[in-house]
Amino acid sequence: MQIQIILKTRYLKSITLMTLMSGCAATPSPELSSPTPVTAASPSPIKVDRPLIVSAENPPTTTNSKIQQYLNSLTSQGFAKENQGIWIQSGNTLLANHQGTKPLPAASITKVATSLAALQKFGPEHEFITLIGTTGNIENGVLKGDLIIQGSQDPFFVWEEAIALGNTLNQKGIKRVTGNLIIADKFYMNFESNPLKSGELLKEGLNSQIWSAEPAAQHQTLPPNTPKPQVTIEGTVKVLPAVPDSVKPLVKHYSLPLAELIKKMNQYSNNLMADMLADSVGGAKIVAQQAAAATGVPPAEIQLVNGSGLSEDNRISPRAACGLFLALERYLQPYNMTVADVLTVVGKDKGILSERPLPKLAVIKSGTLDNVSALGGALPTQKQQTVWFVIMNGGANVEVFRTQQEVLLKGFLSEWGTVPASPPELTANPARNSKVSRSEIVN
Repeated sequence: MQIQIILKTRYLKSITLMTLMSGCAATPSPELSSPTPVTAASPSPIKVDRPLIVSAENPPTTTNSKIQQYLNSLTSQGFAKENQGIWIQSGNTLLANHQGTKPLPAASITKVATSLAALQKFGPEHEFITLIGTTGNIENGVLKGDLIIQGSQDPFFVWEEAIALGNTLNQKGIKRVTGNLIIADKFYMNFESNPLKSGELLKEGLNSQIWSAEPAAQHQTLPPNTPKPQVTIEGTVKVLPAVPDSVKPLVKHYSLPLAELIKKMNQYSNNLMADMLADSVGGAKIVAQQAAAATGVPPAEIQLVNGSGLSEDNRISPRAACGLFLALERYLQPYNMTVADVLTVVGKDKGILSERPLPKLAVIKSGTLDNVSALGGALPTQKQQTVWFVIMNGGANVEVFRTQQEVLLKGFLSEWGTVPASPPELTANPARNSKVSRSEIVN
């Protein structure tokens, strides 16, 4: 499991970010105060129209018969039926159910709940703002004083962001800092929650003369002719509980909008990003409460100890997991968005699902622990239209579960028919492709 964490984190670090923008703004900011949300519209409440309130009895369908065959096959290989869970529905029609209301280890399906709770609190256009200021003055390219960083829990401040910030500070006329690099509030860099470590990484990222191989490699992924920043900080990194008084603002750094952050988190199933987002909404218990309220299922069907799914104590019933996908769909509709804007579209999006032979155009979130394999999302078909499904498998051979899940979905597509293109409800909004992070000078 530890290997999986490392791989997922490294995989996400290697993403080429959208073009980073640096610009100048003439509007001054009077003080370095608490970062505020940037939203195009207030988050809309999630309406519960109870799409899951259908009979949880095993429906007499051919789909359910195939699920029984699937379970019997697992049983013959030594996997207990009580460790497996299935919920499949089309619209409000239940097609198959096995232990659909029983909370089971959900692994990274948990991230769907975290996605929903974060969107509900902040809205899809929310940008996390990192404020950069000083108590000193700039003279001939030298900042005589400390460089102060005030974070706001941006979960995707990575090497590329540091490079962009360094270039913006150079545009501001700063090439050397005589004081210290001060870290205040919740500033994360490269998914590192330790503020001192994050500060050390930022200090390196701002100065290309001391780059290690990793930031140098990431610079190569940026648009041609992207400058290499040079901001030399002569002092050390220090962490303070609060921003010092009389701080003068220099730069604001805006993250990608929340919807794009969530998309990246889910594509690469980044555990650290998920836990940071869960923390930003109040923790795992709040995420669970919000998720239960949005799906309309009993709270007992969603039990979370973190926002990432990195524990078998994170338990969600298959019915509730299906409800999370549907609630996510309902939430995004007023924003002209779909689940494809925040989850992986097989065959279109890169990520941890790229190597799995899953149905093309399906919108999917997977989850894996040492003894858990979960898969859920939306399957576009001809005869059943969009089929929402959740498969939760528990046992000692994850690879067997993955193979069987793939065979099962392939069988359903043979029966229901494939579609030549994504239906509107599973099509991402192309306008989201223009979203970027950016740094701007504030005075």
